[in-house]
Amino acid sequence: MSARDWDAATYDRVSDIQLRWALEQLERLTLNGDEVVCDAGCGSGRVTALLVDLVPRGRVYGVDVAPSMAAHAAEALGDRAVILCQDLMELSLPEPVDVVFSNATFHWIPDHDALFSAIAHALKPGGRLMAQCGGRGNIDSFRRLADEVACEEPFAPYFTDWTRPWNYAGDDETAARLTAAGFSDVECWLEPRPVTPAEPRAFVQTVCLVRHLDPLPDELRGEFIDRVLARAAQPLVLEYVRLNMSATAGG
Repeated sequence: MSARDWDAATYDRVSDIQLRWALEQLERLTLNGDEVVCDAGCGSGRVTALLVDLVPRGRVYGVDVAPSMAAHAAEALGDRAVILCQDLMELSLPEPVDVVFSNATFHWIPDHDALFSAIAHALKPGGRLMAQCGGRGNIDSFRRLADEVACEEPFAPYFTDWTRPWNYAGDDETAARLTAAGFSDVECWLEPRPVTPAEPRAFVQTVCLVRHLDPLPDELRGEFIDRVLARAAQPLVLEYVRLNMSATAGG
């Protein structure tokens, strides 16, 4: 599995939390049913399938940078949607879209200025962006535990040149970036959403610690997860903070 890839099958099984967040977003998204929609960071395709159902006379593009996620979504959706394996900072769709929807993805993208510029170019004039991702303070206490363990033997040598890959932005800075990218009607806000996963070990292995495991050899990954979980309070509560955003593309 490459450094940016995921265990798509396990993610599909344990991502009920992310699906619930997406459903809440979709309640705020008014559609006529004939729109062209992009699911930016489509993951295993669970949310993409919901978008397909909402636009029976439209079209849906699902985009994910992880090969395993794109392959899983393509297999799950067949000809109901077009799935593309792309970096969202270099988003290139076959046609302009009415809506870019995204759930639990943007915090994995290092350059939000480039991201919002690419999305603005992908949207029709007056098209809408609706997205939610991890925001400032997201799972801070759990990540600190993971960082502590990463500094210990036998793990420390593998993290010498490791770069933390997440980008948990604040609401004000995100609103400013969206405005600079040409969006109007910009709304951004942070929302605390603590979570107790039903399958704690599988969830943190597949979601929270997925990039911590990248530099480790296979034989150390299980021990790393066990040590982090041993230091966390039980039952495991992950202090998620969601960054919500909605905006309209300029003319």
